Amino acid sequence: MPQISYIRYKDILQARRIDAEFFKPEYLEIERIITSNIFKNLEEITNKIDVGFVGSMTKEYCENGILLLQTKNIEEFSINLSQTTFINERFHKILKKSTIKYGDILIARSGSFGKASIYMENEVCNSSDIIIVEGNNNYINNFYLVAFLNSSYGVGQLMKFASGGLQGHVNLTILESLKIPILPQSFQLKIEEIVKSAHQKQTDSKQLYKEAEEILLNELGLLNYQTKHSLWFSTTKKEIDQAKRYDSEYYQPKYAEIIKKIEEYEGGWDYLKNLFKLINGKTPEVYFEEENEVQILKTKQIRNESLLYEGVAYSKKEYVANLLKENDILFASMGVGSLGRTGIFYKSETNKPTSVDSTIKILRDSKSILPEVLQTFFNSIVGQEIIYRYIVGSTGIISIKNDFILNLKIPLIKPEVQAHIADKIKESHKLRKESKELLETAKRAVEIAIEENEETAMEYINSHTV
Repeated sequence: MPQISYIRYKDILQARRIDAEFFKPEYLEIERIITSNIFKNLEEITNKIDVGFVGSMTKEYCENGILLLQTKNIEEFSINLSQTTFINERFHKILKKSTIKYGDILIARSGSFGKASIYMENEVCNSSDIIIVEGNNNYINNFYLVAFLNSSYGVGQLMKFASGGLQGHVNLTILESLKIPILPQSFQLKIEEIVKSAHQKQTDSKQLYKEAEEILLNELGLLNYQTKHSLWFSTTKKEIDQAKRYDSEYYQPKYAEIIKKIEEYEGGWDYLKNLFKLINGKTPEVYFEEENEVQILKTKQIRNESLLYEGVAYSKKEYVANLLKENDILFASMGVGSLGRTGIFYKSETNKPTSVDSTIKILRDSKSILPEVLQTFFNSIVGQEIIYRYIVGSTGIISIKNDFILNLKIPLIKPEVQAHIADKIKESHKLRKESKELLETAKRAVEIAIEENEETAMEYINSHTV
């Protein structure tokens, strides 16, 4: 439907933009509401607005060094560390303007564009192609600022500035003119309290997941297992004929070590094909840009601890096969950095019919093994080792075939140990959900305070938090 905006000539000159997209009615309404409050431009309330290192640095990478955050790590409010990159100490000292410390706000310039996170770790790290914002405590609380940036008023402004020829990038000069409502300090401190509480729940959730994994590995006698890559080893013609694999990596001794532990486990073991039903995902013939009948999960939605329901694609039931059921296990079977990730579908985490595309396998109708236990096993270091033994394809496009998945050897963990692991995983998911709800409350409270007043926003907070 056509939209019409009436713009003053001086506004066009000030913005230095002549594209209609920049002056969409919803963007103008956002500005009207914000400017009805006391506000300041972002540059007036910050000590620093800068962009992290941009350029080639392959030779500076290392396995364990200084953490380098990239756009892929930026999520709403938080940092996703499921895929991490490290640089050496020498390069870290060079990247002074890329240094990130506790409380800094990070905005991705592309990829996760439109999302802002706040760094809440005590260790200093660096950034690549990420905008770093350090607030001035005399004017603004960084926790309130990150809640505002993730609210409809913050995202709306970011999307406005990234429209037209900028193609999803925001330069620092434009970002400096972002309008920030200056709400009472008491309200800002309340938002800080909520964001910190949400972060603590996330931390506790991760700790529970870690404890569950340690219980499993300890049960298998693999708690202190470390990856061992042998430079030379031997195999037999019989082994090659049986495996029908001719790549040397397949015969690394480390795999035999893990498999021996599984085979010797006192609870026994079985092939996955005898424990679960494997169902292939199916990519819908038609996707829809706007929200529709069924949400489609892809490999990017499978994280080590949970499923991510942000940025999902949509289709209609007529184009979808195999709607997910409670406790379905989702296994990413394709993609560098994604293959092997495993998550569990809980209906309580989403209120929408859900399916998966062809890059995901569904493991259903478990026998003898609780879904939480299989997920923990597959996502552990030893589970990942076993899975990656069977990958096929080139470095750019890797996958694992159904036959290999079905013939994976799974330890039959003792029932009492399984129950202990499952309890921790379920509690981990509960805390993660509560954290997300708190962050949604923080965003909505900021919006209410801007639209109405902080008293009404505080009433909203009190009714949505315990």
